[in-house]
Amino acid sequence: MRIKFDKILTNKEEIMNIDRTNPYNVAALLVHTICNYDINNTNNFYDMLTYLMGDMQPISALMKQNIKDRMLQNNKYPYIGKSYFVGAIPSNDYNPTIPYEIEVSDNAYTDSEQGYKRLLLTSGGADNQRPITLRLAKDGNYYVWSDSMIGLLTDIRKPESENPWA
Repeated sequence: MRIKFDKILTNKEEIMNIDRTNPYNVAALLVHTICNYDINNTNNFYDMLTYLMGDMQPISALMKQNIKDRMLQNNKYPYIGKSYFVGAIPSNDYNPTIPYEIEVSDNAYTDSEQGYKRLLLTSGGADNQRPITLRLAKDGNYYVWSDSMIGLLTDIRKPESENPWA
């Protein structure tokens, strides 16, 4: 399923306007959140992530360090989030096509555990789709479950402009 947006959402207030009873939307909102990681000021990123994870799952110092390590690994933080938008590939320096679309897929394991959704996101810089787990809460909304989002931060190919071998 492709989730479409007119722009890349940039703060908690903007993502609060999207229906979270649809798990595909929540997975797509996580991509927008990753796009907002700023090494000099992570407050906005963590406001957005906290909203998507819910107050019942505080983000630990260990998780924050893990996110930072992944984002700084090979200095991919400026483009890792954008790589999940359709059309964003290394040869165009991860510039997505407009409207902004995110491909969210399911498979045989998507509904294997009651109350959870395991969805897959496609990155233009990776060979395989990456999983994200969401959990359905009593309020009817889906939330990013635990630290399952860390897998979305796994390394991808460098943009062509930064690749000395391209």
